[in-house]
Amino acid sequence: MDKTEIIEKINGFLVEEFEVEESTISPEADLKETLDLDSLDYVDLVVVIESNFGFKVSGEDFVDIKTFSDFYNYIESRLKA
Repeated sequence: MDKTEIIEKINGFLVEEFEVEESTISPEADLKETLDLDSLDYVDLVVVIESNFGFKVSGEDFVDIKTFSDFYNYIESRLKA
């Protein structure tokens, strides 16, 4: 899966699961603010990632993820690991 496919898949499930407009999602946008994430939403996000990409995610993984670009890079690096 290349980076474009990863981004399309992520944006697709974010729009569906978090009911945001795809137009609000951009690489520089703040992930937490754009998706209006609270602690319960992070749990939902972890479940969605695990079910879509097949790897386990921990809360510490999100410490350095601020933007959508960070998020895409995190998923890409975990898939290549």
